[in-house]
Formats: sequence, structure tokens, C-alpha cells
Amino acid sequence: MTDRQEDDDGDAAFRVLVVDDSRAQRHILAMYLRKWGYEVIEAASGEEALAICADLPVGFVISDWMMPGMTGVEFCSRFKSLPRDSYGYFILLTSKSEKSEIADGLLAGADDFVPKPVGSDELRARLRAGQRILSMRSELVEKNRLIAANMKELQALYDSLDRDLVEARKLQQTLVRDRFRDFGAATASLMIRSSGHVGGDLVGAFQIDDRRVAVYSVDVSGHGVASAMMTARLAGYLSGSSPDQNLAFQQLPDGRREVRRPSEIARAFNRLMLEDIQVEQYFTMAYAELDLPTGRVVLAQAGHPHPMVLRAGGRLERVGTGGLPVGLIPDAGYEDSSLTLAPGDRLFLMSDGLTECPGRDGFDLGEEGLARMLQRLSALDSPALFEALVWDLADFAGTDHFADDVSGVLLDYLG
Repeated sequence: MTDRQEDDDGDAAFRVLVVDDSRAQRHILAMYLRKWGYEVIEAASGEEALAICADLPVGFVISDWMMPGMTGVEFCSRFKSLPRDSYGYFILLTSKSEKSEIADGLLAGADDFVPKPVGSDELRARLRAGQRILSMRSELVEKNRLIAANMKELQALYDSLDRDLVEARKLQQTLVRDRFRDFGAATASLMIRSSGHVGGDLVGAFQIDDRRVAVYSVDVSGHGVASAMMTARLAGYLSGSSPDQNLAFQQLPDGRREVRRPSEIARAFNRLMLEDIQVEQYFTMAYAELDLPTGRVVLAQAGHPHPMVLRAGGRLERVGTGGLPVGLIPDAGYEDSSLTLAPGDRLFLMSDGLTECPGRDGFDLGEEGLARMLQRLSALDSPALFEALVWDLADFAGTDHFADDVSGVLLDYLG
């Protein structure tokens, strides 16, 4: 049985270059090595050995220290600087025992030393130790290669996912294509900022009939793709361009459509989530219906932050009756609340990404903090107010990469 075993580096790992100016010493070493199963190549000098190494990979070098011309230490240094695909294990044969001289050999790159005269048992043991090191290095190189290949595949996958998410973000933005709607006696301004590529917030506005408009703010639980997919589905049920699908309208047996009250819309969504969609997600919602001639607002709140009314005189009111999120409890009850807007008043629906935005001090903005921001910015028109609000929120948080989706609707009543 020989010491030669299968290795990923191929034959080079078991090819030994013997370098010695003594032909007799080379002959003795070569005899031992061939007996142990190694392929042996001989060189009489460091210069000759370098020429061999330039053309032929070797796993081991056994070199005498003292040779005319290039010494073993000099050859070792030159050998280690050669460009190689695999590691070459270098053994110096020496009669030197001074620590400083051994240090010189180590600095030149020598891996091991064998004292002269060379004992076959010790040399064989040193070779076996070197072989274990070469094997471990080879395994490490292969593992690193596999890791690099896997990382390349993962990067390609991440790049593909990133491209898909960018496209998904573009598609989701189309759900809120019109950021400003003019209904004559009222206008609606919409704002949405996802915390990632895609998010779970949805805002919108649509005309119910000649005298009524609706605005809504929805926040689906969770983040990312799953929430975004649910948001896209919900958008279809609140689409002003598809009244047959819009849950604000109920189809009667005689073919007529009846407008549901806001609380009835919340109940219809709750049934839809629990009986038809049947997912683990839920969502919060605020939905308001404005009567354009009178300014009367009827709204329902389902686990969503309380809407706010910014009166023309600067006063700010918190409205709504609370309510449970949609999709958690069967037969959950939802209530309507009403208020009246005067010309110049604004109704603000928002997601909790605003009120629960963490500040630099670790504390959330809260409803009071948001109210102060809104009152400070109340002189601005709604699109400019939203832009300034996002700037103020980023200043409060210390970053414009918000922890949660941020969205809102401002309904301006003109009268």
C-alpha cells in the first residue's frame, strides 16, 4: 500500500521535485520517494528547478539548503513567488540548527525542515503531514469555489428578484396613478411611500354619483410582496372605474345598484376576507363618503388611525369611532360616524406609518406630533403639504427610509 491517494489537484499533489547538487543524495531521496509511490523529478540546482516549475506543477519540493549558485532559501523564495493554481509544499534539508537561520527559511516560505543526514522514516512522516495539509488546502479551495459559485447564483437570483420587485413597484404605483382628483366642490390629494420596493398601503378616491365622492385609506398587515398582492386585490374592490366590482355598490335583484353605507362596506370586506379570500392577512381601513352640496361626511373606521379634520380656522379635530380590523373576527361590528365640513375644511385619512414612525429618540411621532406637523403646514395646498410632511417626517426619523409604509388622503372641501 502506498501513500498516494486520490486528490482534487490531480497528479501534481504527488509529484515531488528533488533539488540537490549531489547526484548521490538525489538518487537516495528519489529511491525512497518512488518506493512510497511518488512521481519524482530531479534538478541539480535552483535555476534548473525553477525552469522545471515554470512548465510542470509540483506538489512537493525537497531542496538542499546549501547549494552553489542559488541557495535553497533563495530558491524557496523564488518558487513561492511563482504564479500557481495550487499550493506547493516546500521542505528544506539542512544541517543548520540556529534559530535565526531557521527563521530565514520560514520567512522565505519554507513549510518544513528535515535535518541532515535524512532519515527515511522522518522524511516519510513529514511528507504525510504535508500531504494532509495539501489535502485540506485543496478541500478549502474547492469549498471556496463552491461558495463563490453559489454566491454568483444567489446574486443572479437576487438581481432577478430585484428587477421583478422594481417592475412590481411600477405596477403598484399605477394603483394610485392620479395623485390629485378634482370633483368640483372638493379635491382629493393622495400620498403613498412604500418602506420597500412594494408595500401594503393603499389610498384612493372615486366618484360615487353626481353628488357624492368617496376617499379611503387601507393598510394591509405585514410588508413586502404578500401585502402588495393583497393591496392590488383590494384596489379592484374599490375601483371607481369598475362599479360592478366595487364593494361600495350593491347589485339589487332588479338590476339597480344601491350605494352601501361606509360601515356596510367594512362589513362586506370582512365577509370577503373570512369567507372567500381566506388568508392569514388582515387590514385596517378608513372610508369616508362626502356629500358635495352639503359638506356632510359619513365615515367608518376599521382599526385604522383616527381621521383628522383640519378646520379652516386652524383648529384640528380627531374623528371616528375606532372599530376592529377587517378580516379578524366574523360578524365584527362597524359603525358610521358623521361630521360636516365647511368650505376650507380638510379631512385627513392616514396610515399608522405616520403616527407610529420612530423618531431619533426612539419614541413614535404619535397623533399629537402629527397634529403639530399638520397645523404648522396647514397654510400649504394639499400636494405641497404632503411633500413638506414627508420632509418633516424624515427629519423627525433621521432618515427617509421609513420603517413602515407611509400614506394618506387629504380631502379639501371647497363648498
